[in-house]
Amino acid sequence: MDAVCVEKDKERLQKIVKTALKVIVLTVLVVWAAIAVFPFAWTLFSSFKNRYVVVDKPFAFDFAKDAFENYKKIFEGSLNIGTAYLNSLYISGLVTVGTVLIAYLFAFMLARFRFRGKGILEALVVACMMFPAFSLIFPIVKILSALNLFGEQLGVVLPQIALNLGFTTLLITSFVRTLPQDIEEAAFIDGASLPRVIFGIVLPMVKSAIVTAMIFVFLWSYNDLFLQMLIIDNEKKYPVSLLLNRLASKESGFDYGKMAAAVTLVSFPIIIVYIALQRYIIKGLTAGALKG
Repeated sequence: MDAVCVEKDKERLQKIVKTALKVIVLTVLVVWAAIAVFPFAWTLFSSFKNRYVVVDKPFAFDFAKDAFENYKKIFEGSLNIGTAYLNSLYISGLVTVGTVLIAYLFAFMLARFRFRGKGILEALVVACMMFPAFSLIFPIVKILSALNLFGEQLGVVLPQIALNLGFTTLLITSFVRTLPQDIEEAAFIDGASLPRVIFGIVLPMVKSAIVTAMIFVFLWSYNDLFLQMLIIDNEKKYPVSLLLNRLASKESGFDYGKMAAAVTLVSFPIIIVYIALQRYIIKGLTAGALKG
């Protein structure tokens, strides 16, 4: 009887410990989520407030009579936010497609071919992630000036592609290496060409990794401000990040309500993209670790 009681006590203690751990983990996650969501929620609410209320009562739900006044100011201002959105989509779209296409071909080569210097090449890919854009200002300016691309949107696209290649190549390479080669070998035996194998057989199998890479590259390009400020000097070619910077520094002054509305407008496309494609991010980041 004593032994049975001891076992029951152990089981009861284990249940208590598991429950306590679940409560702790859940509490930490809730707190972390609240901390992550709070800045955007505060910015969103502030965008419906008068400029003075944002400063005097930052946490009060004291909205302006015309709740959309700040948004009207933005669309009625001298800077065209619609054009800025199109410019951002153009730049980020080219960067995303160019980066992922080059990285996928490079990843397939690293994962499936053997050649001299492969280890050095892989080390260089990793090294690409160690150099921030700030350390490459001089060569970027010199190269773009030589190509007559300084001040052009394409002058932003090319450096962003180069800066994203390291991470994107590593992500796709790790995924391609987990795929069995039997299907590719069977395709070659049946007479399929190398482009057919790369784009018709392997590409659909790495869709999760491709979509994950596209999301990260698009968001990084969309949010980039440093290269855009460095290269683009024509207001008609401003993407939304530059427009927000211009709005904050020159037009809005201390109109924090208008600035909050601008931040909200810039952030919404990112949030929509992430919510719509978040399952691909999780699947793409975990699939390579689960296969084997």
